[in-house]
Amino acid sequence: MQNRQPPSESAQTPRSERDAVGVNPRELRSFAEFYPFYLGEHSERLCRRMHFIGSSLVLLCLASAVLSGVWALCWLCPVFGYGFAWWGHFGFEHNKPASFSRPLYSLMGDWVMYREMCLGRLSF
Repeated sequence: MQNRQPPSESAQTPRSERDAVGVNPRELRSFAEFYPFYLGEHSERLCRRMHFIGSSLVLLCLASAVLSGVWALCWLCPVFGYGFAWWGHFGFEHNKPASFSRPLYSLMGDWVMYREMCLGRLSF
């Protein structure tokens, strides 16, 4: 008689909540586990470029707000950050942004990826 294992949580997770290779980002328990998945969701160069542009504009908005004292500029940060990132995902990567399932890890991943691109460790 075969020893049958109960189906894993991934097998029970609806397809819409998993990426193309079947990973459910909600099952990733730490940022260290999440970041390789995050990079896999950004394999298209144009998607990474859109993230880079959006993140750069966020930094520019923050610097402008601090230097000018016009704090209303901070409202543009999510527009630029998410707008360019989502444009990259829907327009070039053709996948669902990780921010839909793991918003904090996704935000952290964006800035780690930005740093890696600035340091030349990741192409853009």
